[in-house]
Amino acid sequence: MGEPMGTFVEVWPVAADAARIWLLSGEGPWESSLPVMSDSEPHFEVEMTLRMNGALDPPLMLHSTSWRVDGQRLLLTYIAVIGVDGLVLDTWPQAQPVSLELAAAVGKPLPYHPAEQPTPRYIDVLLHAIRHLRFLMDTDSGNAAALDQHWRAHLNRLAPALSGMYRSEGAE
Repeated sequence: MGEPMGTFVEVWPVAADAARIWLLSGEGPWESSLPVMSDSEPHFEVEMTLRMNGALDPPLMLHSTSWRVDGQRLLLTYIAVIGVDGLVLDTWPQAQPVSLELAAAVGKPLPYHPAEQPTPRYIDVLLHAIRHLRFLMDTDSGNAAALDQHWRAHLNRLAPALSGMYRSEGAE
């Protein structure tokens, strides 16, 4: 018999400057080391995870974008838009660029049957979250107000979407 599945959070910390969008963590998300406790909230765990990884100022935007099962854990995925003055690499030297070229280079996510669970790669989770920001920029004035001119310029190159990464070419 199985045991209860713990709920954990993962945070994709991103920032933008004039050059591009950056993943501040370098290679993947920051993950909580403990499950969300019943007397707490996932949002609190996200804030703690940000602080434990050096993002001490409150994020400009914090938004849950998805969830998935990872082994014995249920992962709640958040994207955290972090404010940076000047060039991102001056503050976050380990940051890695995120671009449309990156999306094209890694190709489409692994296909799956509509009645089955997808198996997203880390890059798929990140790109989904970035596309989610683009959707919010067009549909949610409060979240859109948190995005500066750099974010707007980069996100305007994307089509707004909440889903559809797995569609075949030419599918409606």
